[in-house]
Amino acid sequence: MDGTFLDHNTYSYAKAMPAIKKIRKNKTPLVFCSSRVCHEMDLYDEKLKLSNPVIAENGAAIFIPKNYFKFKYKYDYEKDNYKVIHFGSNYKKLRQVLTKIKKETGYDIKGFGDLTLKELSKNAGISIGKAKLAKQRDCTEPFILNKGNIEKIKKLIKKYGLNYTKGGRYHYIMGKNDKGKAVSVLKKLFKKKFGKIVTIGIGDGLNDLPMLKNTDYGYLVKNHKGKYSFKHKGIIRVNKKGPAGFNEAVMRYL
Repeated sequence: MDGTFLDHNTYSYAKAMPAIKKIRKNKTPLVFCSSRVCHEMDLYDEKLKLSNPVIAENGAAIFIPKNYFKFKYKYDYEKDNYKVIHFGSNYKKLRQVLTKIKKETGYDIKGFGDLTLKELSKNAGISIGKAKLAKQRDCTEPFILNKGNIEKIKKLIKKYGLNYTKGGRYHYIMGKNDKGKAVSVLKKLFKKKFGKIVTIGIGDGLNDLPMLKNTDYGYLVKNHKGKYSFKHKGIIRVNKKGPAGFNEAVMRYL
């Protein structure tokens, strides 16, 4: 979502609306696959009049609306109006490991759990209400590194049996999950529902690579600096950034 469907600075999706209208007209499922928590994505689902599964917290969980798939499938638990397939680690464990790393290194690291609502609101450029939603995490901990060596932190995260990834704005400590694994599971459910399908993935950051590799057509839009975040064979580059790039990728294919 961030830096792709949503503008990195303003969080506007206005430039993506032609694609959204086309998606709605075609009745094409649009699945948000983000580092955000489910309830943050719910806000956009409601605004855009969509009701599809979402992949939350960098692939840590798939939230599928109840009765979305008419057939039986394996899921881990129910939450609110969703059936949840869970891949991630326990949030409490992630917080404990991040605290250990802070003590071991002496680095100035701030996780979402360390920030007040006001601090997070200011740092992310979002309202207090949206900051409250962003802090309701189950499986990943975003963090800010004010001072320190990220390579050393990555080694320590691995030492404790966890994974690291980098989004457009924050670093993340998480379990053995990524967007690609979740996409693969959800693709199987869509194939069972529709038969033959074609999947398109669109992203702007390195944490999107597993997702892009697990779709038939993976599109990389330019990041907020007007550059591509990585190079990878088989990933299609889109000339524009943010929601304009999202729009170009969708309209190019559809």
